[in-house]
Amino acid sequence: MARVTVEDCILKIPNRFELVLLAAQRARNISRGEELTLDRDNDKNPVVALREIADETVPLDSLHEDLVKSLLRAPEPEPVEEEVIDLIATDENIFGVMDVNDEPLPEAGGEDLSPDDIEAAIAAELGGGRR
Repeated sequence: MARVTVEDCILKIPNRFELVLLAAQRARNISRGEELTLDRDNDKNPVVALREIADETVPLDSLHEDLVKSLLRAPEPEPVEEEVIDLIATDENIFGVMDVNDEPLPEAGGEDLSPDDIEAAIAAELGGGRR
């Protein structure tokens, strides 16, 4: 088993953080089934990735592009131009699960009610009577 150290790879990629990111990306690519560029020698994927970077058998540009693609977020889907059809009935949509009665609504503008009469009607409708 050939030993690989960070010092072997730092000559190829001077930034240690970038080295870790690229080696991790290469190890993920190997796990997904990409071809190895050198013998495994019973090493795990991260070690194989570091050995490939140290031996310059893998192109760093393509690794960098793979890394950027893996870190990109998918764009938000465009809103649909068509009208969206509600799958929930309007009564449930507005009032939740509460029972909506089928009583007809009073005609608007038919009566001139005072503010006290309106307040009393609202209180009676809600089940509480204030006098």
